[in-house]
Amino acid sequence: MTNGTRIVLAARPHGEPKDSDFRFEEFDLSEPGPGEVALETLYLSLDPYMRGRMSAAKSYAAPVEIGDTMVGATVSRVLTSTVDDFAPGDVVLGYAGWRTHSIEQAKYLRKLDPEAISPSTALGVLGMPGFTAYAGLLTIGKPQPGETVVVAAAAGPVGSAVGQISKLKGARAVGIAGGPDKVAYLKDELGFDAAIDHRAD
Repeated sequence: MTNGTRIVLAARPHGEPKDSDFRFEEFDLSEPGPGEVALETLYLSLDPYMRGRMSAAKSYAAPVEIGDTMVGATVSRVLTSTVDDFAPGDVVLGYAGWRTHSIEQAKYLRKLDPEAISPSTALGVLGMPGFTAYAGLLTIGKPQPGETVVVAAAAGPVGSAVGQISKLKGARAVGIAGGPDKVAYLKDELGFDAAIDHRAD
């Protein structure tokens, strides 16, 4: 039997989450039943929406209950499977949450090709953050050549993609981030035209 570790919500955060709001727990991984796959997590997502799920306040999605595993998308490796479509060693995208191992229903998994592109991109630029940036900017913002797009949280996964797409559309990208390292990252690595440190005096 495989031993796993999960991170559960131990308390509702007040302000910025802290270590004491979470707890590590060990568990035994059962065998997959019909239509299920046993997985080992390779990558897990840490996205802004999760902060809202830690709160008991009414929102578009149910809160994570105290004692439950934190939610989130995962890229995992198949350990064992009862489904012909998935074999040991396959790499898949799923929603196992913050845990090292899980049993998931195969119908909710999407197979990834690690030879084509890094599987971690399914949680970033080719996943929810990338699609959020793409749809939000091009459907709502509709930047035109020569316009300036100002991006808050520009060093994060959504903001960095918004900046890249803005540049591809011929707009000037100005990023806002916290700290000199993030400002340098925006200008030197991501190619933003300008960057503002919101923590600077």
